[in-house]
Amino acid sequence: MEDLSRVLRERLEKAEELEKEGIPLYPNGYSVEDTVARILEDHGHKTAEELDQDDTVFTVAGRIMAVRSHGKSTFMHIQDGTGRIQIYCQQNRLGKESYTLVKRLDIGDIIRVKGPLFRTKTDELTVQADEVILLTKSLRPLPEKYHGLKDVETRYRQRYVDLIVNPQVRETFIKRTRIVQAIRQFLTDRGFLEVETPMMQVIPGGATAKPFKTHHNALGIDLYLRIAPELYLKRLLVGGFERVFELNRNFRNEGISTQHNPEFTMLEFYQAYATYEDFIRLTEELFAYVAQTVNGGNLQLTYQGQTIDLTPPWRRYRLSEALVELGGVPPAAITDADAALETARAMGLEAEKYEGHGKLLTKIFDLVVEPKLIQPTFITHYPLEVSPLSRRNEEEPDLTDRFELFIAGREMANAFSELNDPRDQKERFLKQVEARDAGDEEAHLMDEDYIRALEYGMPPAAGEGIGIDRLVMLFTDSPSIRDVILFPHLRPERKA
Repeated sequence: MEDLSRVLRERLEKAEELEKEGIPLYPNGYSVEDTVARILEDHGHKTAEELDQDDTVFTVAGRIMAVRSHGKSTFMHIQDGTGRIQIYCQQNRLGKESYTLVKRLDIGDIIRVKGPLFRTKTDELTVQADEVILLTKSLRPLPEKYHGLKDVETRYRQRYVDLIVNPQVRETFIKRTRIVQAIRQFLTDRGFLEVETPMMQVIPGGATAKPFKTHHNALGIDLYLRIAPELYLKRLLVGGFERVFELNRNFRNEGISTQHNPEFTMLEFYQAYATYEDFIRLTEELFAYVAQTVNGGNLQLTYQGQTIDLTPPWRRYRLSEALVELGGVPPAAITDADAALETARAMGLEAEKYEGHGKLLTKIFDLVVEPKLIQPTFITHYPLEVSPLSRRNEEEPDLTDRFELFIAGREMANAFSELNDPRDQKERFLKQVEARDAGDEEAHLMDEDYIRALEYGMPPAAGEGIGIDRLVMLFTDSPSIRDVILFPHLRPERKA
């Protein structure tokens, strides 16, 4: 800490000295014509002789990442948003005054450099500086060996530093953007309309989760940050939009873990006259499209040491089948609530008073089956009790036309044929209210306006939600959700 305080003090003193000498520390208005990536792409293949015959002058700006001085000459590496390139500064070329400034620059400073290209004796493509201008003075030093930081939370808390010094982190977030763009393109090409629905809702619905609560002073009402956009998107189906999607933030007042952040990005899409079976095929196509777009066309990827093959078709199990075949659950537990309770207790699980047979089976599934689903696997036919918005299966009315997709041992998507019978929906909402009164804080609230919308008539439809953060984790081989969210939520920083 003392060393850091000393360096901060020295840098501040240097900045004040430069200002006294009339050197602006944070000037503006200097245009930058070139990027490192474009220079490397257009000229990286040229030989030293070809560069000597080329009198093109380049203007590039970036942060100083390394410095090597040799008397009257200095090599630097600067980094912009696209890559790094070497800069060569000579006193006899820049002039004594400008070179003196170069010698006083620090790692972390942002500069603008102008000059031609050449190759050094080691054949490195380099900008020969004819002009160097300080654009931003850095008052705080970059960590010298950033990968050696003991407190990993510092990387998340100071993401701006993480992005500067860790190229892999930058690549992760560039890939995240490309994944989102690919999803938008995929859905748009299939006739889906991107829409926006309220982030603040009078009644939070569309998922089983505890919401964040706030208050609107002018209206004098409590509002909730949305836990899902589902009920509003289905109102749009009622209104005649037959294919819609929203890609935006949800908020759930839950714990923080490697898979959970209270603020996260969700894709939800809905299609009239489709079923959950249609969406199984659509989901396979979507994941394959994303892989082909951002993964070099390869449908295989490595996640935490395991090879994941996204080539369709993917495995399918009914929930009951998966419990027995993959989880080793006694068949009696599938049909008998008491046997399920006995099985759960043997695993260390307890049933709350508001949890029925179906809820208990899904808790057992989460414990003994989900971690085993490494390759893409659809689990279908979920109990009605845990699917309050799903259409009943016509042959087995205690089950629903629903699937969840699992990859790498975690849920990636949830989809179902939508319940569009307002009478059935109202009945299920009432049961959710009963569960809430019995202590289930995540149960749905009654939404009378949504019932009213269904009474006008919603076409048969299917809907699906995909967690974008988990999807990005998969495609970037990231073990924690914090690695794919630019600014994840953390406990407040302790003051020294």
